[in-house]
Amino acid sequence: MSDGHHGRSGRLNDGLFTSASEEWATPPAFFELLDQLFGPFALDAAATDENAKCARYFTKAQDGLGRSWGARGTTVFLNPPYGRDIGMWVQKAREESYLGPTVVCLLPARMDAKWWQDNVMRAVEVFCVSGRLSFVSSGGSLGPAPFPSAVVVFRRERPGPPAFSAMGRNLIEHVRFSGLHVLQESGDGSAA
Repeated sequence: MSDGHHGRSGRLNDGLFTSASEEWATPPAFFELLDQLFGPFALDAAATDENAKCARYFTKAQDGLGRSWGARGTTVFLNPPYGRDIGMWVQKAREESYLGPTVVCLLPARMDAKWWQDNVMRAVEVFCVSGRLSFVSSGGSLGPAPFPSAVVVFRRERPGPPAFSAMGRNLIEHVRFSGLHVLQESGDGSAA
């Protein structure tokens, strides 16, 4: 018998450990923090009508993989489907950033995956999220994810290997005091 979070085996919902659902909707408060740090976001590149985080978004029917994501100076948010096509989405994010927009991705931290090695290792910054995010389904929270998450930033200018950093629960303060170049700085080196 299931209590909503635990399956017959007594473990967390078995659906969390499979590709039965590719959609892991971004927790609203986490998106708001990312929008404050990196935004404003002009596009949610992989969304549904129910979970879109931006006024402009692409649904599966609109085929975000086959469209342009924006011009230089814009910022795009991507929380791709976490199924077999995730590699194509992350490659598209990397390639789009070379054409102009900054692309900020919320991804499962799967450093052993080919798509991670081929694409994320070419990003500008990788933030490993502390703890486990509680993603959202159409019926509400799914509870903590069975995988760690990372925020990956692709930009046109790529100085070398990505800068890795832990992303604590107080995201804004973490970035402000970590010395990373995510926040705009004034001429005297202080955060603006």
